[in-house]
Order: sequence, then C-alpha cells, then structure tokens
Amino acid sequence: MSSTLLIAIGAGIAVLTGIGAGLGIGKATSSAVDAIARQPEAESKISKSLLLGCALAEATAIYGFVIALLIILFLK
Repeated sequence: MSSTLLIAIGAGIAVLTGIGAGLGIGKATSSAVDAIARQPEAESKISKSLLLGCALAEATAIYGFVIALLIILFLK
C-alpha cells in the first residue's frame, strides 16, 4: 500500500473515533440531564455514572487516535 493511502486511512480512523465519542458523550449528557430533571434526589448517582461513561467514551477516542497515529507513522 502506498503511504498516502495509509495516511488517509489513519486520518479516517481518527476522525471516526472522535465523531463517535462526541456523539456518545452528547447522548449521555442529554440523558443524564433528563434523568436529573425527573428525579433530582438521584443527582449524585447519575452524575457519577455520567462521569464514568464520559471517561470511557473519551478513552475510546484516544485509543482510536493512537491507532491512527500508528498507522500513519509506522506502516509506511
């Protein structure tokens, strides 16, 4: 494979994981706000779950970015 194609594949992976993480975090935040509006007394439990979910989604985006960098840099 040519290096140009590998760079394009790596950039595509990075963009897709970033978009996926952004959509996931947005959906989770929206659902958490709705849940807190319905049951304000459960705010602490909902906030903890939201933070954990956002951290995992962001970790997925970082893993995708690292894989994209590996493709771009080392598979030439």
